Amino acid sequence: MLLSFFFFSIHNFAQNSEKPNVIIINADDLGYGDTGVYGATKVQTPNIDKLAAEGKRFTDAHSASAVCTPSRYALITGEYAFRINNALPVFSRDSLIVDPEKLTIADVMKEQDYKTGIIGKWHLGFGDKKPTNWNEELKPGPLELGFDYYFGVPVLNSHPPFVYVENHKVLGLEEDDPMEYGKQANTAPYPEKWNRGLQKIGGADAAHKLYIDSLVGTTLKNKAVKFIQENKENPFFLYLATTNIHHPFTPARRFIGSSDAGRYGDFIHELDWIVGEVMNTLEKENLNHNTLVIFTSDNGGMLNQGGQDAYSFGHRNNGDLLGFKFGAWEGGHRVPFIAWWPGKIDAGSVSDQLISNVDLTASLAALFERDLKDGEAIDSFNLLPALLDNPQDQIRPHLIISPGDRSNISLRKGKWMYISDQNSGGFPGEVVGMHDFGGAATLPFTGQKNSDIENGKIKKDAPPAQLYNLEEDPYQHTNVYNEHPEVVEKMKSELSKLRESKKTRP
Repeated sequence: MLLSFFFFSIHNFAQNSEKPNVIIINADDLGYGDTGVYGATKVQTPNIDKLAAEGKRFTDAHSASAVCTPSRYALITGEYAFRINNALPVFSRDSLIVDPEKLTIADVMKEQDYKTGIIGKWHLGFGDKKPTNWNEELKPGPLELGFDYYFGVPVLNSHPPFVYVENHKVLGLEEDDPMEYGKQANTAPYPEKWNRGLQKIGGADAAHKLYIDSLVGTTLKNKAVKFIQENKENPFFLYLATTNIHHPFTPARRFIGSSDAGRYGDFIHELDWIVGEVMNTLEKENLNHNTLVIFTSDNGGMLNQGGQDAYSFGHRNNGDLLGFKFGAWEGGHRVPFIAWWPGKIDAGSVSDQLISNVDLTASLAALFERDLKDGEAIDSFNLLPALLDNPQDQIRPHLIISPGDRSNISLRKGKWMYISDQNSGGFPGEVVGMHDFGGAATLPFTGQKNSDIENGKIKKDAPPAQLYNLEEDPYQHTNVYNEHPEVVEKMKSELSKLRESKKTRP
C-alpha cells in the first residue's frame, strides 16, 4: 500500500508544472563526526543541524569511493569509478575523465528545462587531452556535461594552479601575461602562503591574485547565492561543491578561533555559514517551499596534520568509526547525508537505509519518471522512496566501495562488509604528524581497537582479507573472516560478478 501511494505521489508530481529547484551541497572531506547533528561537540554547526531538524538524516550513507575524484565521478555519472580504472585523483595536467557522451546528473535536469550550474571544486579534468596550455579554452569540461554555467576551483585548494575558472576560461587571464608551466607564481599579500611551494604553473599574476585562500569559501558562497537569485523565476539545479573542509584550513579571518577544534574546526564553522547563507537566500527569495536540498560529503574525514590537531582538542572527525579518507574502513566513506524538502520530507526524520552518492542521478531522474536507458547511470539506484517515505525494505541490496588502494576494493551487503585485503587500503604513513598518516599505524594515536592490529602493525597471523558484521560491530573491532568462511566466499564471488557486470542497478 505504501509503495503504491509513493508511485501515485511521484506520478502526480511529474504532472505538476511547478518543478522543484534542486541544490546538492557536496562538502569536501567532511567526516561522519564533523557536525553537531552527527555527534560533534567541539564544533557548532547550527545551520547544518537545522537542515536535519527540518529534513531527513541518513545514518548509513556512503560515498562510492573514499577518494575525491572517483567519488565525484560517481556522483556526476551514476557510475562506479572503478569502471574507468578507478578514476585516480585528477591534477592540473589531466584531461576530462567523464565521457561527454555519457548521461550526467546535469543532463537529467537539463532535459527538464532546468538552468544548471556548478559552483566550486571540479577535480574531474579538462579537455580531450592533457591541457598543456591553460591560456586557451578548457574544454570539454562541465559545460559539455550538461551544465549551463561553471565557476570554481579547477583542481583542489591544495594543488596548483590556484586560480578560478569560469565556464571555459581562467578568470583574470591576460594575453600579455600567460600561465607558464615550471614558473613560480607570484602570490597576493596574505598570510596563507604555505601551499604555494607546490606551485608549478606560474605567470598570470592577475589571475593568481584573484585567488586568496582565506576568501575562497566566501567567493564560492557569493557565486552560489547569485546563481539562485538570477534563476529564481524558473526551475534550477545547483551543484555546490565547497572546498571546505579540505586542507589547507584557511577560513575567513572572522572564523579563526571560533571553534574548540583548532583551525580544522574553524573551517567547519565557515562551511556551516555557507550552508546557512544558501538556506537564507532560499527563504528571502520565497523558494524554500519548493526546493530539494541535499547535503553530503565526497568522502570521510582525513587524519592529516589538521585532523591530528583536531584530535588533540578532542574532536574526532569520523566519530567512533574506524579509519579515515582514502581507506576502506567505515571512516573513509560513511558520510553525512541530509535531505530537506518542506512538505515532502518529514521534518526530523532519520533513516538507516543503505545509500550512496552514486544514487543521486537515478533519484533525480525518478522525479520526472525519466526511465534510464541501457548504459545510463549504470550503478545508480532510485532513492526517492527513502527520501519521501520510510520503506521497511532496503533499496540497495549491495554497494561497492573503492578506497585508494584497488586491492582493498570492498562490498557492503546487508550487515556484512567485506574488504578484499588487509589494512585500510588508504594512506600508508606510519609517523604521527605526517600528512599521509593512515591505516593500522593510526590506532595507537586514536585509541581504537581492531583484532588484526597490534601496536600499529598488522599481526602476522591476521586473515588475508576482512569481514565485519556491522550490525553487531559498527566500529569494526573484530574481523570475523575466519569465523564465517561461507559468507566470505559469497561476498568475494558477488564482488567479482558485480565488478564484471555491465550494470549493478536493477
